Amino acid sequence: MICDRILGKTDDAAFAGRKIDYVDVEWHEAFTKLHRKVSHMGEDVGIRMGNEVLKRGLNQDDVLYADDEKVIAVNIPECEAIRAVVAEDYPEQIARLCYEVGNTHTSMFRGEDGFTFYMPCHEALLKKLLQIYGVTAEKVQVRFDFSKALSSSVNNHHH
Repeated sequence: MICDRILGKTDDAAFAGRKIDYVDVEWHEAFTKLHRKVSHMGEDVGIRMGNEVLKRGLNQDDVLYADDEKVIAVNIPECEAIRAVVAEDYPEQIARLCYEVGNTHTSMFRGEDGFTFYMPCHEALLKKLLQIYGVTAEKVQVRFDFSKALSSSVNNHHH
């Protein structure tokens, strides 16, 4: 099957009562127009999005296909990431953290509060972050939320 648009979200009333089959789209693939995937239930899925996906991306629970019995939706799997927390008594280190991460062209996401940030896990970046006074960094498993993206390197396309 070929999916060429986003029909809504899995929690939309229009999809109530239908079985949900997910297709995994890695966080770094979410802004790509073409995919060939196999859903969790073994369905061969071709994804052919228009240019709008270059700005919006595919997000968790986006519905790509629907019939009377089921929907096929996007799952952004968890991945290994770095969780960096700036000590509240060193807020000026937020700028340094952003500078160091930006210098590596690594994507960065806001965390639970104004002092917590997430980024894809790279060992060299983790070592660098551990050297910033007032910042703690650790490896964690997370599902990136694109609505919290701070950097434009999530989407490397030029418009």
